[in-house]
Amino acid sequence: FYAALNAARLSKQMTWKDVAEAAGVNASTLSRISQGAKPDVNGLAALLQWSKLKAEAFIPGTTGQRAEPIAEITA
Repeated sequence: FYAALNAARLSKQMTWKDVAEAAGVNASTLSRISQGAKPDVNGLAALLQWSKLKAEAFIPGTTGQRAEPIAEITA
């Protein structure tokens, strides 16, 4: 996830501080992710939204799977 975020950051020519501000997360969140920690759900959602990355790409075993139809309808 960090490598993908870094690629998005570099493509936008932004610093990590810029990313934190644009995504609405603390800089410490990005620092922890760079050290291998997993972000909290709010931080993950904010960073996914900022980067336009898809969560499914970073969750093992979810590629190509669909939710149950009732879950999709409810959502």
